[in-house]
Amino acid sequence: MTTMTNTAPRRPGLERRTAARLAETEYQRFVDVLRTLTPDEWATPTECPGWDVRAMAGHALGMAEMAASPLESARQQRAARKRDGVLIDALTALQVEEHAHLSTAEVVARFAAVAPKAARARRRVPGLLRRAAVSSGTEHAEKWTVAYMMDVILTRDPWMHRMDIHRAVGSTPVLTAEHDGALVADVVEEWAGRHGQPFTLVLSGPAGGEWSHGGPELRLDAVEFCRFLSGRAPGEGLLAVEVPF
Repeated sequence: MTTMTNTAPRRPGLERRTAARLAETEYQRFVDVLRTLTPDEWATPTECPGWDVRAMAGHALGMAEMAASPLESARQQRAARKRDGVLIDALTALQVEEHAHLSTAEVVARFAAVAPKAARARRRVPGLLRRAAVSSGTEHAEKWTVAYMMDVILTRDPWMHRMDIHRAVGSTPVLTAEHDGALVADVVEEWAGRHGQPFTLVLSGPAGGEWSHGGPELRLDAVEFCRFLSGRAPGEGLLAVEVPF
């Protein structure tokens, strides 16, 4: 049961100042994780097909570089559109390929340098542009506002990949209620709006919480909940309703 399509362009549920804070923190946490990786861990396969940790970091770097520069964003999108298949798949493959020549130390250094620029550029997108509608570029072909892309997707993406890296190498992620809890709560609210069914949700862990809307209880770890909704694990019932990351 995958329900991703919406008619009106999707808008962010997060308050803009909150979204900016979450973006800045998530970029820094992603850099912090990369700095801890050993040579063997960089080569560890992840749950994303065909990607090891090194490839995942190359993709994340490419997304941050896109966010930091409108010119770089336009260049990457032009190059991706020349390829076959779903746009987001072509784009991420391009990002992995274009950073494959870098050493792991260079990947970390470039991410650390571009992260504050990406957070600042996203925060400064003017209101008129934020209200513009764009295609999600995914197989579901949703329409999103630029604000939703900037405030929500570009933070969920590195967050989920940070979880992917920790899962791949067997380490414990840094999770706090203020940061990760806010991101997960936003995912829950969007998920609830997408399926429109009664539910009671109890998510454990530092990023968890409780939501009661009069339906059957679901009880699981907060990060695992996001793994289901992102399609990383096969879900049943309401856990099969996908949310973009």
